[in-house]
Amino acid sequence: MTRRARGERGAAVVDFVLILLVLLPLVVGVLQLALVLHVRNTLASAAAEGARHAAVAGSSAPAGRAKVEELVDGALSQGFVRSVTVRPASVGGAPGYEVVVEADVGVLGLGGPGVHVRVSGHAVAEASGASR
Repeated sequence: MTRRARGERGAAVVDFVLILLVLLPLVVGVLQLALVLHVRNTLASAAAEGARHAAVAGSSAPAGRAKVEELVDGALSQGFVRSVTVRPASVGGAPGYEVVVEADVGVLGLGGPGVHVRVSGHAVAEASGASR
């Protein structure tokens, strides 16, 4: 059995703290990135679906907005969403709808300053006489 020198006592604690100072911000950063990407992808999907819902013949912009809010409520906290805008727009030269969703994602979803996310979805309006 070997004897440790007196100068090495407690070195494991110091090593742990030094490693923790590097790894903790890295882990928190990865978690924040994952949360922002999840929120962005969910909002982009909801915006595209809301635009398609508004573009269906016989539907309207408020119906598209309601669809976006329903999808966001089912997947995320409504607290993330800052605004939902549905407006008529030209999509590739054809009449259609554009849905823009803006959200703020706080640090680890806890609020406070964070990342601003803005996504949009587009859909060509269905003609009134189109058959299904």
